[in-house]
Amino acid sequence: MSARDDVLPGLEEKYQLYLGIPRHLIPWHPTIDPEKCVGCKECIKFCHDTVYAYDKDKRKVYVANPWHCQVYCQSCTHACNKDAITFPDRREVKARIRELRAQYPPA
Repeated sequence: MSARDDVLPGLEEKYQLYLGIPRHLIPWHPTIDPEKCVGCKECIKFCHDTVYAYDKDKRKVYVANPWHCQVYCQSCTHACNKDAITFPDRREVKARIRELRAQYPPA
């Protein structure tokens, strides 16, 4: 089985794979603390990969497209002055990617 067989249906091609690994298997995406988020939308303006969206009813930002997030990018955290955005532990993600590389060796 190839990595292409394991991609998420409907996911844009540029977001399907990372280093030949199906992107949705890599646990790297932001989490927003709704208690800290004030709905300023700075993260939406800052992120060019459409990771975030705004819920008009709740007046909060949420993670709409987690697999659009570039692996290891945390730039949006600089846009949030409320520290509402967090990411998984980088070391754990690197370890997971090493495991996945064994499953999905380069072609």
